[in-house]
Amino acid sequence: MLHRLPSDGWPSKRQLTALCAAVGCIAALPAAARTHSYPTADRVIYVQSCMRDHPGPHYEMVNKCSCVIDHIAQKLTYDDYVNMSTAANANSIGGERGSYIRDVDALQQQIRKFRALQTQAKKSCLINLEAASR
Repeated sequence: MLHRLPSDGWPSKRQLTALCAAVGCIAALPAAARTHSYPTADRVIYVQSCMRDHPGPHYEMVNKCSCVIDHIAQKLTYDDYVNMSTAANANSIGGERGSYIRDVDALQQQIRKFRALQTQAKKSCLINLEAASR
C-alpha cells in the first residue's frame, strides 16, 4: 500500500511515528547484525578452521571461534577479509610460486595487519593462544 504525503507536502504524524519506529528497530539490532556482511559459508569455514587449530570442548569452541570471526567482521569489509586471508594463507606456499607473495611488501603489511587483528580477536574471545602454538 502506497502512502502519499498530504497536500501540504509534510508527512503526517502517523507516517512520522511509523518512520521513527522503523529507525528504532534498526538501531536496536544486535551489533553482530550491523557488521559487515560475510557469507554464512565463509563464516562456517573460518569457525571450523579455528576449531581445528584450537581443540577444546565443542560447544565452547564453536562460540569462541564464532566470536573471533564476528570481531574480524566488525573491523574488515568482506572484500578486505578475502584479500588479507588469502594472502596470509598463500604466504606459506614454498618455492618460486610463494615468492610472488613473500616478495611484495604491500602484501606482507596486509598479512601482518590481518594476523594482528586475528590475535587481538582471539584474545578478546578468550582463546588460549599458547595451546595452539604447541
